[in-house]
Amino acid sequence: MNHPETSETSETSETSETSETSETSGTSETSETSETSGTSERIGHIGSIGPGRPVSAAEPAAVMPRPHRIVEVDALRGFALCGIFLANVLVMAGIEGRGGDGPSASGLDQAAHWLVMMLVQTKFYLLFSFLFGYSTTLQMDSAERDGAPFAPRMLRRLLGLFVLGALHAVLLYPGDILTTYAVLGLVLFAARTVDPARMWRAALRVYGAVAALYLLLGAAVALVDTGGGDEGLSASTAELTAAYRGGPADVVRANMDAWTDILAGLLMMGGMVVAAFLAGFVAGRRRLLTGTGTPDRVARLRRICGWGLAVGLPGGVLMAAGTVGPLGARWEIPMFIVGMLTAPALSGAYACGLLLWFTTPRGARLAARLAPAGRMALTNYLVQSLVMALVFTGYGAALYGRVGAAAVLGGALLFYGCQLLVSARLMERHRLGPVERLLRTVTLWGRPTPRA
Repeated sequence: MNHPETSETSETSETSETSETSETSGTSETSETSETSGTSERIGHIGSIGPGRPVSAAEPAAVMPRPHRIVEVDALRGFALCGIFLANVLVMAGIEGRGGDGPSASGLDQAAHWLVMMLVQTKFYLLFSFLFGYSTTLQMDSAERDGAPFAPRMLRRLLGLFVLGALHAVLLYPGDILTTYAVLGLVLFAARTVDPARMWRAALRVYGAVAALYLLLGAAVALVDTGGGDEGLSASTAELTAAYRGGPADVVRANMDAWTDILAGLLMMGGMVVAAFLAGFVAGRRRLLTGTGTPDRVARLRRICGWGLAVGLPGGVLMAAGTVGPLGARWEIPMFIVGMLTAPALSGAYACGLLLWFTTPRGARLAARLAPAGRMALTNYLVQSLVMALVFTGYGAALYGRVGAAAVLGGALLFYGCQLLVSARLMERHRLGPVERLLRTVTLWGRPTPRA
């Protein structure tokens, strides 16, 4: 199952996934912090969004500006939004899981598909999930600053994510991540008072248990001859293609029929998502995404990046070789599992590499370009699904299964560039994206404070 983490997709993380998937994500809508003034000054240097005027101690508390947003978190979420889009668009275009049939059999298309499986698949929904956990700590800080109880806010937020995700899955894209974040977010909610050290150990245990189960499954599949299922797969693919090229009612019916696969994917991916939630929460409690320019933080980020690339890239190669080729069908699931288990290493390498780059002048400019899209990641994630549905299903052009991977991915990158531009314009005028504002209204059970 391919994910946006969303979120206000810290959402989307949160697509913020949701965070607001997310975080998505995939869907976090309130990526704000009350860090020290030194951190705020550094963030302001790379393009912080929010009031920059210092407040004197003599000014009344009522006019104190909102805390600066953490640009690094927004920028990472904006980066993850791109990866989520690249993974999801192959599914919506009818390429993922189609093997060598159709337009994807050409050399350029096979190469494009191969690279996405190696570098993108399962890596970015974990990054979105991590950011969802991180942004949850920021939302807890926000509730404390407002003198409001956190529990009702979080539960209303998760409920809002679930409703949005359910509508999204039925109407647009069945591989939705928002409902997953809403359900598994209850685990994070229940564990929110646990000591960070204990929570980190719990994340490692969850990952270890999931890895053991996956390896057993992969070994069992590798020992079984799977060559007899091609006819059934072809019939299923033909039926799905006819549905997505049909009318709107056919599309909705196909999306609803896919929910059994979604539930299976939730069971399969749920452990990894929970582990990423917990790791992100620990990072948020320790503020590991701020102050990244200090010597000890730089050394740590370089170590994580180096080890992550050393472990994650070979795993990505095996995943691509098993799912796209040249390995046979018997190795598809085992190699996918290997890639999935090494995906956290590559996700960590991406995040740490970007955080290191953000401390340089060029990296700071990149962060300033990515951050607006990350601030409204939930809106962007849902808009991506809407556009994909209009292009590839019976809602519009019905190009499902008719376009090769290279053209699909090129179009997705072009549209993501447009989203960066539009997001920058919107965030110059508004504090929240449209869907983020709706979710925040539900979260606060009232209208968000207008931007000063």
